[in-house]
Amino acid sequence: MAEHHLQPVTQAKIDTVALTPLSASPLGWISCVLADFDAFMQDHASAEKKASGMALSMVSHYPDQPALVQAMVDLAVEELNHYKEVMRLLMAKQITPAADRKDPYVTRLNKLVRKDAAFFLLDRLLVGAIVERRGAERFALVAEHVADPELQKFYTAIAKSEERHWHLFVQLARDLCGHLPVDCRFCELADLENALVAELPVRPALH
Repeated sequence: MAEHHLQPVTQAKIDTVALTPLSASPLGWISCVLADFDAFMQDHASAEKKASGMALSMVSHYPDQPALVQAMVDLAVEELNHYKEVMRLLMAKQITPAADRKDPYVTRLNKLVRKDAAFFLLDRLLVGAIVERRGAERFALVAEHVADPELQKFYTAIAKSEERHWHLFVQLARDLCGHLPVDCRFCELADLENALVAELPVRPALH
C-alpha cells in the first residue's frame, strides 16, 4: 500500500467543556461497515470530495473574511488530499468509485441552517463542526476495528484530522460570531444531531 501524506490543518485544541457531548454511534454501525467495507470506502471518498467543495463554497460566500478564507482554503486542500488517498486505496483494490449520492444525514443537518444573514455564517460553521465531530468518532471506530494494519494507521490519521477540523469550525464561529450565543447554538444543534444519529437507519457509509 502506498505511503499516505496527509497535510494537516493546524489548530490548537479548544475548550469544549460547555458543549453538548457526542452520543455514541449505534452499536450496529461498525458491524455494518465492516460487512461491506468497499461500499464504505466509496462513500468515504465521496464525503471527502464534498467536504472540500463545502470549504471552497465558504470562501466564495465570504471573500471579505480573511481568517475564514485562509482556514477554508487550507481545509479544502486537506480534504482533497484525503479524497486522493481514499481514491488510491479504491483503485489499488480495483473498486470502481461510486456516483455521489445525497447524504440523508448531511441533508437533514443543512436544513437546520437559518437563512437569515445574521445567523447564516454561524450555523454553517457549527453544522460543519458537528459533521466533523461525528466523522472523528466514526473514523476512530473504523481504525479500532479494521483488521488491516495499514488501514488502521490511515483511519487513525483521518480521525485526528477530523478532530482538528471540528475544533477549527468552533473556533472560527467564536472568533467571527462572538456577538451571538455560539456555544448555546452548538448545543442546540448537537442535541438534534445526537437524536438524528439514533433515528437514521444504519448503512455502510460514514453517516
